[in-house]
Amino acid sequence: MGVTRTAAKQAAINPLELYVWEGVDKRGVKMKGEQQAKNPNLLRAELRRQGITPGVIKTKPKPFLGGFGATIKPKDIAFFSRQMATMMKSGVPIVTALEIIGGGQKNEKMKKMIGEIRADIEGGNSLYESISKHPVQFDELYRNLVRAGESSGVLETVLDTIATYKENTEALKGKIKKALFYPAMVVVVAILVSAILLIFVVPQFEAVFKSFGADLPAFTKMIVAASRFMVSWWWLAAAVLIGGIVSFIFFKKRSPGFQHFLDRMILKMPIIGEVMHNAAIARFTRTLATTFRSGVPLVESLETVAGATGNTVYEKAVHRIREDVAVGYPLNMSMKQVNLFPHMVIQMTAIGEEAGALDTMLFKVAEYYEQEVNNAVDALASLIEPLIMIFLGIVVGAMVIGMYLPIFKLAAAI
Repeated sequence: MGVTRTAAKQAAINPLELYVWEGVDKRGVKMKGEQQAKNPNLLRAELRRQGITPGVIKTKPKPFLGGFGATIKPKDIAFFSRQMATMMKSGVPIVTALEIIGGGQKNEKMKKMIGEIRADIEGGNSLYESISKHPVQFDELYRNLVRAGESSGVLETVLDTIATYKENTEALKGKIKKALFYPAMVVVVAILVSAILLIFVVPQFEAVFKSFGADLPAFTKMIVAASRFMVSWWWLAAAVLIGGIVSFIFFKKRSPGFQHFLDRMILKMPIIGEVMHNAAIARFTRTLATTFRSGVPLVESLETVAGATGNTVYEKAVHRIREDVAVGYPLNMSMKQVNLFPHMVIQMTAIGEEAGALDTMLFKVAEYYEQEVNNAVDALASLIEPLIMIFLGIVVGAMVIGMYLPIFKLAAAI
């Protein structure tokens, strides 16, 4: 125990540093590479052990601006899990697997994190204890699954299950984000185009209209008034817009009540609401099936699953389900009480409970609803494209018509 603590302290005092080295092998061939080590002397010793006479060894320079913009994304964690599962199934020790994966990382933050995990494990910690020091990258669900895998001796199988789960959930999120990104960008472009027209184009037309001396149509007067406001108060409009966006993001992250209201409204929206319902059900069933299959007890699984649904309405419902299951109610009956899950999902859950194959049934439900989301998103994309063209036509076309109405009126008078 004393040796383990000493090793852990040494690892904390001397963290692994990434070095760039150059050397010559036994045949006289020049070689170079990158490797992590606690100090240059230890790296020289390691290179000599490999038959390489070291020459230049220097710390690898930090990325420009300290790696500004480089973040560890959920996709990186999914890929990391897949690599770990593959190597451990092939018989590669966990420390060696971490060294290989860390050495191949281009993302400096990811490389640093893997190096810290490796140092913790070399110091005597378990993988669960090591990843628990990085709760932002490894959420409660991930940590609980790893702990269950280590305690039951099937860590490589659990990591493979986690990798599959992460890949499927990220693919689902990506599909939904892609469907919503396009219309959001079009709205932004429409706002920018309208602002440019009001600030720079309409004033030119207004000067021409004044030279006519004729009374302007009501619609044109409205556009001219909006243009005057934008020219004089564009900074106020920009401040209100930016303030509104910042306030929305702030309250969405900090106010549970506002988040719940927003999620409830989204679920009630036509078309998009159904997609979000199906996505939440897919996440719930896949996450519950994954945790249950990995050996986590059902009540504990439900506690972990609640936050993975991606919607606070479903999150509260899952907490209520957990309370019912904890006092002895069957899962399918508890799901029925919250009045959120379709009849088919409840029936499949009941069959799974009776047959002792709950995880298998939940996986089938997850696959069905993921496919439903994919189909709905594809259909939504086909529907949105013509609607967006109509929206842009109305916004830009209305302003153009408003500017040309006086000209048409003058031409008719002549």
